Amino acid sequence: MNLRAVLHVVAILIILEGIALLTGIAFSLFYGDGDAGAILISSAVCLLAGGLLFLATRNQDELKLREGFAVVVLGWSALTLFGALPFLISGTVPSFSDAFFETMSGFTTTGATILTNIEAMPHGLLFWRSLTHWLGGMGIVVLSLAILPLLGVGGMQLFKAEVPGPVKDRLSPRIADTAKILWGVYLLLTLIEVVLLLFGGMSLFDSLCHTFGSMATGGFSTKNASVAHYNSLYIEMVILVFMFLAGTNFSLHYRFLAGKRDVYRLDREFRFYLFLTLIAILIVSGIVYFSKPVSPGGALRSASFQVVSIMTTTGFCSDNFELWLPSGQLLMILLMFIGGCAGSTGGSVKVIRIMVVLKHSLAEIKKLLHPNAYIPVRVGGRVLAPDVVTNILAFLIIYMLVFVAASIGMTLLGVDVVTAFSSVAATLGNIGPGLNLVGPVDHYGHLPAAGKWLLSFCMLAGRLELYTVFILFSPDFWKK
Repeated sequence: MNLRAVLHVVAILIILEGIALLTGIAFSLFYGDGDAGAILISSAVCLLAGGLLFLATRNQDELKLREGFAVVVLGWSALTLFGALPFLISGTVPSFSDAFFETMSGFTTTGATILTNIEAMPHGLLFWRSLTHWLGGMGIVVLSLAILPLLGVGGMQLFKAEVPGPVKDRLSPRIADTAKILWGVYLLLTLIEVVLLLFGGMSLFDSLCHTFGSMATGGFSTKNASVAHYNSLYIEMVILVFMFLAGTNFSLHYRFLAGKRDVYRLDREFRFYLFLTLIAILIVSGIVYFSKPVSPGGALRSASFQVVSIMTTTGFCSDNFELWLPSGQLLMILLMFIGGCAGSTGGSVKVIRIMVVLKHSLAEIKKLLHPNAYIPVRVGGRVLAPDVVTNILAFLIIYMLVFVAASIGMTLLGVDVVTAFSSVAATLGNIGPGLNLVGPVDHYGHLPAAGKWLLSFCMLAGRLELYTVFILFSPDFWKK
């Protein structure tokens, strides 16, 4: 392990974070909330610490595969640690555990919050809180690859360690160009959504923050009641569309913009993603209709927004699904384990893995009837290599083991069963709201400190898709 090379890249990430922190000062000064000083001090600490570490680790060697994994895990952890400073220095979040949890929730696009009164928070800090979503959505390291040529060495190792999905989709021979393309599409969609929300009557501040939350599939809102605060069909539909787009593979968006108009229709994963979403909306609409006094249109509106929000792992709320029938709540939990497409900003298992498992299961059933037949697993006409299928099956096993282990851990800390398993499902899948004490109108602030650290680990492991985190615990990883 070339720790010097790893720390050199981590130093660059901390410096970038220090620069990003400064963007919240404009809103702090405009609204006069008095949090500009805390943001400035936090930025200065980042720039100083990152600068000193950068100078101390110059002349690093080329990054290899294991250094790539270490950079991603240590980089995200360091950014969360330094990103929590504004909350601590301002005194708005006095507990270090709470500040770390809130920041980790932001960078991993989880959207779980410990805040009890969001609207009382200073605007500069709220902007930084939402900006962590946007930066973490497409990937902090991928952003670095796009704007810093000096990270071109070993770039593929960083890209493979951070980008979600079983197969990494390169849009250009040069990994830095791929990163630029992905972030270019991300920025374009962000700008479009901001403008559309402004037309809906949102302020620029709220438009930016809710756009960051929906494009990153994060879910942090500036309102206590989340999107339900606005009670606007227009705003809900705009956010719904962009949540759905954010849950789609961004390479499809790029190819569509490049002139390939049938790219969505031909992509099997996208079609299955759309199919699952529409079926879930129809079922949940019926459940909502029988759950409370509401018109068929109102049920469809509520179901559509909540299904897309949970399916894409965003976590915005326009309705309290804890008031639905138990079948509706159960379906929301099941959707938490699906997630968006590979190559999207969504979390959880991903649609492509669900597809492969279903196809593999059908192939195994056919083999019972034809033991000597070769029945490959195909996706979109392409035969998947056996090692890809094995990787996906192993991922699902590890995912469920972590879910069970973390749920047991939460119950050992005194948390009730429903809160325990739903909080783990919501954080491991980077979703946000769960059930019972962490429901859509509740928060995570009342959980024990040890539980918040456990859930913070779940957020990081889920965002980096388990392997990247757990490989650091392997003795072979540290051997020469």
